[in-house]
Amino acid sequence: MPIARPSRSPDRESEPDGAAEAGARPDTGEDHGQTSRPAPSRQSLRGLDWFIFFLADVQTGFGPFIAVYLTTQKWTQAQIGLVLSIGGIVGLIGQMPGGAIIDAARSERRVAGLAIAAIGGCALAYAAWPIFPVVAAAATLHAAASCVLGPAIAAISLGLVGPRGMAERLGRNARFASLGNGVAAAVMGTCGYLLSSRAVFLVTFILAFPTLIALSRVREREIDVARAHGRADHEDKEVARLSNLLGLLRQRALLVFALGVFLLQLANAAMLPLMAGVVTTKSSEWAPMLIAFCIVVPQAIVALTSPSVGAVAQQWGRRPLLMLGFAALAMRGALFAVVHDPYVLVAVQIFDSVTAAVFAVMIPLTVADVAFGSGHFNLAQGIVGTASGIGGSLSTVVAGFASDRYGSATAFMGLSGVALTGLLLIALLMPETGHRRRRA
Repeated sequence: MPIARPSRSPDRESEPDGAAEAGARPDTGEDHGQTSRPAPSRQSLRGLDWFIFFLADVQTGFGPFIAVYLTTQKWTQAQIGLVLSIGGIVGLIGQMPGGAIIDAARSERRVAGLAIAAIGGCALAYAAWPIFPVVAAAATLHAAASCVLGPAIAAISLGLVGPRGMAERLGRNARFASLGNGVAAAVMGTCGYLLSSRAVFLVTFILAFPTLIALSRVREREIDVARAHGRADHEDKEVARLSNLLGLLRQRALLVFALGVFLLQLANAAMLPLMAGVVTTKSSEWAPMLIAFCIVVPQAIVALTSPSVGAVAQQWGRRPLLMLGFAALAMRGALFAVVHDPYVLVAVQIFDSVTAAVFAVMIPLTVADVAFGSGHFNLAQGIVGTASGIGGSLSTVVAGFASDRYGSATAFMGLSGVALTGLLLIALLMPETGHRRRRA
């Protein structure tokens, strides 16, 4: 059944730059049954920008600051590790249910708002009652809420701009997420230093309010619910074949891509922690500053380049960029293995910005290519997210064992080899998915 385009209201803003951001140009009927390309208002586009920015701020408060804060509260490392493990396990097993919830939701915006409110409450619980039962419950709730936020952002984006505007939109999403991460790390680090580690969670709680305000600026009527779930015109034979869950799970592109994302995280997740250990061993005095540089600079580069990645993906297709991301990761691991100067090691970390910029855009974009038309776009995101989580969890364990047993150089070369395996997988088995929209 064709998807009706949301009607324009009298108060709708139609500034040229807002339309350009969504890629809102006249269409030729290539948007899976839609007669024209969606043209969301500038207010909704800006609201989504700032929602992603403030959400990144909020999520940053639950990063390394948790371990620092709980240590100041006289928690043992075993207790801290248990809480972090609880959050990690819930986050892993909740990926597919989180996607399924978004696919079933009548309002992705309402689900996202409830998740933000829950995360704000978790931050307040950390600050007010740092006792094990409360913190464990807060870690569980935070992880569960986070499982729906990633799919919700992608679904709102797809519902606003449609599949043909997704590449550019995901580039903007990645830009504002990187900016939010960088700003939040600086602000929260300063608050923790000048005030106390507890202040980080109070700031996180306060930031939940502008996050909700920004989300409220996204107009509900401009989010096409059917499009946000990945439904399309079933008169298209290829799309009709995807219209049930079993058909989606049989898609070679989705399975190969999920395996590729697993290899990506298996190679990537342990590289920075291993490199941090090497830098600390060689230059302990400057290690904190050098590691901070390793985190902030790639985020800045991702913020600058992500929109270009979306534009290039429209011109070149998906596979060349996926291969570029894996090649940069393999090069980074190989250089970490042979470089010994701590400052040069930090410079090598710049390769991380290439991989991060590529996959921040290409993961949801490729999933949208494969799953659009099935009505299970967000569940497909959950499948790929689960593969990513498993790879990341195994990476630190396997690389840590290899480093202790055979040395850090061997561990880095092993991680580089995993990245090369991912490159070969994409080159030999992954079909180009960008053609689906051009042909539809």
